Amino acid sequence: MTTPQTANSQDCVVCQPWRSLYGRLLEGLVFALMVILFVEVTLGVVFRMLGQSLSWYDEVASILLAWLTFYGSALASFKRAHIGCPEVVDALSPAIRRPVAILAQVLVIGFFVLLAYVGFQIMPMLATDTMTSLPDVPMNLVQSVIPVSACLILICEFDELLRLLRGQPNQTCSNS
Repeated sequence: MTTPQTANSQDCVVCQPWRSLYGRLLEGLVFALMVILFVEVTLGVVFRMLGQSLSWYDEVASILLAWLTFYGSALASFKRAHIGCPEVVDALSPAIRRPVAILAQVLVIGFFVLLAYVGFQIMPMLATDTMTSLPDVPMNLVQSVIPVSACLILICEFDELLRLLRGQPNQTCSNS
């Protein structure tokens, strides 16, 4: 896993104002999901200890964990914190290092474009399904995390592709 180098805010070539705001929004979303999951699990345990198990506890906890995972992936993409093999690219000659990095970035973008497209395509099919324990909650709302998080990741990945195309150094903002 690579550890991005931090840079001074005024020196950081990728620190556009939208980027800082975007990072804070993703961090807020992930933090909120963590708090909600913590509260929901705590309530589930307390009610179970009182002999009044909540019928929706397990299903909602698993959905919240999935949401945390998908939106956490968007945050990891923003922070360039996904697992990678930079040694492989670094071992290449300088002449082909950048083109290979760009190709890899295009492949990542292609995957998430496909994921978002298919995710949005299946949303109407899930409109009539509901959660088992909460029949008022439609499954297309629950499963919307897939195409939405793919779009959030695409924003980060396109930003990274632009950085690579411009030949800018790999860095993140110290304030994001």
